Amino acid sequence: MTAAADWRQTKAGRLWLRYRLRWKRRELLWRAIRAGRGLTPVADRTALIRRDDILLFCCLRNEMARLPEFLAHYRALGVRHFLIVENDSDDGSAGYLRAQPDLSLWCARGSYRATRFGMDWLGALLFRHGHGHWCVTVDADELLIYPDWQARRLPALTAHRDARAIPAMGALMLDLYPQGPLGSADAPGDAPLTDRLSWFDTGPYRSRIMVPRRNRRVQGGARERMFFADQPHRSPTLNKLPLIRWNRRHVYVNSTHSLLPPGMNDLYDGPGDPRLSGVLLHSKFLPDITARAAEELTRRQHFHDPDAFAPYHQWLTGAPVLWHDGAQRYCDWRQLLDLGLMGAAGWLGGDYPYARIILQKTR
Repeated sequence: MTAAADWRQTKAGRLWLRYRLRWKRRELLWRAIRAGRGLTPVADRTALIRRDDILLFCCLRNEMARLPEFLAHYRALGVRHFLIVENDSDDGSAGYLRAQPDLSLWCARGSYRATRFGMDWLGALLFRHGHGHWCVTVDADELLIYPDWQARRLPALTAHRDARAIPAMGALMLDLYPQGPLGSADAPGDAPLTDRLSWFDTGPYRSRIMVPRRNRRVQGGARERMFFADQPHRSPTLNKLPLIRWNRRHVYVNSTHSLLPPGMNDLYDGPGDPRLSGVLLHSKFLPDITARAAEELTRRQHFHDPDAFAPYHQWLTGAPVLWHDGAQRYCDWRQLLDLGLMGAAGWLGGDYPYARIILQKTR
């Protein structure tokens, strides 16, 4: 144990860390409140929100190809109102969203990267409208599923969480990809996501507990195998906390990967955690990926250090093949449960084996 780690275990060290985290949380809340002043309401239907409604928050740009399935999926899950920030779309997304009767839309013209990749904008809306509600916060390329999701919708899930005083549910972001090169798909554009992108990596995954926030950092999977094999420490973070009973004291720190207060981060350990959790089916690799990667080389909005990730985006423009002999074709939630990629303890009334996934946790 290092001297710094020894110091953190002292009473004075713990008090100092709590003080720092409390001020960090306040700083991020004030950032969000200030960023909210830059949001222009396009269709504000928040007066329709009822006390027990489950809400969804999302910041997006040019997602017209994903929006019909995205909205249909979450409506079927039980989301009653969508609160969307649209950032400089030019593909018809704004007009499509404006016409949705269960959706409130704001326009943001500022820098996505300068607002912590949209989290300041969403933080403002969560602060204004999320307090006391179960809130889903996701990207437009993420579809949340969990054990028995088609039969037991979010109202049942959140009631289950409330009955056990558990204010959140974690999820693994699972990259789906086609069998052919990026830019292709396994089915036509009007087919369900899991038909168009049919394959995924079952692992390996590893998890670290990060101090001082105690947030987990799960890494591994397809993008690490393909793009970051020589620098695995730089591969994407795959754990998220997308479903939370929101409180004004809460603030997301790094996308939905971590949260303050820090105790919220202890609610999900990643793949292999037997506690009830979900999977975010990630549609990043739909056929528009090569064009998006080329655009990002000039927009430079998606990483803290865009120059360091330019080779990654350049590689994507070359339409590589992510499929390999170890890939598995997606079937259903039971498959993901059996693989240990989601948990179901206390939810399905039985215990399930997790032998195929070994999660390495380090501090």
